[in-house]
Amino acid sequence: MASSLLYPSPESDAGEFYPPDSSFFADLRIDQIIAAVARDREEHDLLTDLLSREVHDVDTLRYRQEVFRDLDDPAVLSGAQQFAEQMRQVRVHLAQLPKMDSTHQRQGWTLDAAGLYCDAVRTLAGQLTSAPVASRGLRGFRDYLSSYVASPDFTACAAQTASCRTALAQITYETRIKGGRVEVSRYAGEPDYSDEIEQVFSRFQQGGVKDYRVAYRGWPGMNHVAAQITELVARLFSAEFEALADYCARWSGFVDASVRQFERELQFYLAYAEYIRPLQKAGLAFCYPDLDPVSKIVSATATFDLALAARLLARPGRVVTNDFFLREPERVIVVTGPNQGGKTTFARTFGQLHHFAMTGCPVPGSSARLFIPDRIYTHFEREEDISNLSGKLEDDLVRIQRVLRSATSRSIVIMNEIFTATTLSDATFLGTRVLDKVIELDLLCVYVTFIDELASMAPTVVSMASTIVPENPAERTYKIVRKPADGLAYALAVARKHRVTYEQLRERISS
Repeated sequence: MASSLLYPSPESDAGEFYPPDSSFFADLRIDQIIAAVARDREEHDLLTDLLSREVHDVDTLRYRQEVFRDLDDPAVLSGAQQFAEQMRQVRVHLAQLPKMDSTHQRQGWTLDAAGLYCDAVRTLAGQLTSAPVASRGLRGFRDYLSSYVASPDFTACAAQTASCRTALAQITYETRIKGGRVEVSRYAGEPDYSDEIEQVFSRFQQGGVKDYRVAYRGWPGMNHVAAQITELVARLFSAEFEALADYCARWSGFVDASVRQFERELQFYLAYAEYIRPLQKAGLAFCYPDLDPVSKIVSATATFDLALAARLLARPGRVVTNDFFLREPERVIVVTGPNQGGKTTFARTFGQLHHFAMTGCPVPGSSARLFIPDRIYTHFEREEDISNLSGKLEDDLVRIQRVLRSATSRSIVIMNEIFTATTLSDATFLGTRVLDKVIELDLLCVYVTFIDELASMAPTVVSMASTIVPENPAERTYKIVRKPADGLAYALAVARKHRVTYEQLRERISS
């Protein structure tokens, strides 16, 4: 049995895995990313499950990163994509068999599918043997595939497949149609007038002409006339068709279970690689984060919101990257600054990084060091529900209480603009109480807020702020940097732009 591309051992597959928790997906737009990766792929459900399920075993995560690193090699990626496409064609062929009434047609399509399969397996085996693969997953499958291709069963299947295809390809016959009567006989060397006709009409050719011929795909349906002709041909060439029937009886289950499993698991890597490729071509960096289940020293360089970046590629826009880091004893990032300055995007980025790192995927950024939490919790602002008898403030309090009761010292909590439905003094009081509990639980936390006082309430709290263009305070840079919260400075910049500072007003009045 070949090793899995997703798990280093059966024990890791059955190890400590938390059930998928999608409660925070909408807040962080992770649901949009997963939907875009899975799209209408055949393995949609598998991809959705794997990209939703957070893995907490460090060795499994490194195992997947190794496979992604191998696929960074264009030759290895191309070979994997070619194999996946060939296997897709095999499945398409096999899926058509139940739709066919003609036994001979079903046998012919089975033979064609087996030919595609044998070619795909042998090609991939050769490519993996010559490629510098370093991952445990691909090296394990390469070793399995080498043994499989050399096995008596595969060798016999490939040889009989080639023999049957050659024998059937050599069959030639004549069809005579007169009225409603169709006669089929062996080809007896009658002259082929095709070449002679082309020579006669070639003298009228004047330069190159457009080719109006239409290429038709093979169609699983066969009308009664074609089926009867095929039956007559089978009678004329009984030895060849009996060999085909014997072949199908022996090799109908030609797809190896391990090869099929490998190809299914390979879709996880190919789908994600295809999703991030346009972003990489646009100059955005992706990296393989260092992961630690204990240390809460985290950082990322040149990182960005994956969902937003994918949208900006579809229409004019500039993706702004940001950096962050937390050293001991820092745990909490309080983000302040002007509205529409990228604060919420920064919070989403922090959550996306940790989630996709725990699927084993490369994450946005040129470098990253991340913590492996037991759970990610979010509390984002919600529109007030008029059908709910409780008010917006009460809803905020109930939801954040639920989060803080469930969170452990290994959790990550991301909060965005809560307590906006009350006075500044009450919001400051409630925000302080929430952060006190966050600090007590030793949580990693990002807290987006309009309350500057929260950014300096403890040594474990780090202040970061969205920035503006100094010459034009109405223009955002979307950069989030380490700096003391300074909402007053922003207000003064706006007032200065509109000439309504105290000094400017006095000057205007006196003049």
